[in-house]
Amino acid sequence: MPGLWRQRLPSAWALLLLPFLRLLMPAAPAPHRSSYKPVIVVHGLFDSSYSFRHLLDYINETHPGTVVTVLDLFDGRESLRPLWEQVQGFREAVVPIMEKAPEGVHLICYSQGGLVCRALLSVTDEHNVDSFISLSSPQMGQYGDTDYLKWLFPTSMRSNLYRICYSPWGQEFSICNYWHDPHHDDLYLNASSFLALINGERDHPNATAWRKNFLRVGRLVLIGGPDDGVITPWQSSFFGFYDANETVLEMEEQPVYLRDSFGLKTLLARGAIVRCPMAGISHTTWHSNRTLYDACIEPWLS
Repeated sequence: MPGLWRQRLPSAWALLLLPFLRLLMPAAPAPHRSSYKPVIVVHGLFDSSYSFRHLLDYINETHPGTVVTVLDLFDGRESLRPLWEQVQGFREAVVPIMEKAPEGVHLICYSQGGLVCRALLSVTDEHNVDSFISLSSPQMGQYGDTDYLKWLFPTSMRSNLYRICYSPWGQEFSICNYWHDPHHDDLYLNASSFLALINGERDHPNATAWRKNFLRVGRLVLIGGPDDGVITPWQSSFFGFYDANETVLEMEEQPVYLRDSFGLKTLLARGAIVRCPMAGISHTTWHSNRTLYDACIEPWLS
């Protein structure tokens, strides 16, 4: 019997020490999951997915493993198609990506694409966009003589382009969908089939639902600068715009902000608007400038 007790003793001590042994054992590794949310990129006027190869390289370098989708839709001259048509096409491509990313996605939307994305967020129920990064986009409209306009409407200048843009024929061109002539505000409000609607400047039955949808966004990052050379006024990238005297009023002075017509004031109040102005960058180089990427885009790609 004593011999049998001695044989069982180590087992008994092992049972007593087991809780302490477990504390010393390394923890099992946590289940692997992707570190970063998927990123969706939407291009601008006359662009294509190829234009964003540098941006893609930057994201892959700083956030390896990120799934980045540069949507290849409405390239080149097709980007002149009416913006509601583009919103529908991009929405059909974006929603399946969102559905596969329950933790959310990020949108990087350049120039005209920033307006496409804002409308897309407004009309998409239950979207899960964390950061909406608006990269040099004319969010309050465009009113300037640019090379794009001279190519498209060679006999017109900004002072008389309203005659074309505020006609049913003109509204068939994307650029006219956000042409915003501060000297013909009544015509703009009545004729604009796109910008006046997503801004909530004209009553429509979907206004409340669109505002609710837009406010689902986690963060709105606004990027632009005084040396852009295309967006006019450049403050439109930050929801600033001209008054009737062509004096720029900042976002907080705009009627759409004061009325909170589509949610800007609410977003700012909850600290969800980030403004990142940067000088020295021309319009066509925003998405390839590494300094800009490091300062204004990378911090928000969680």
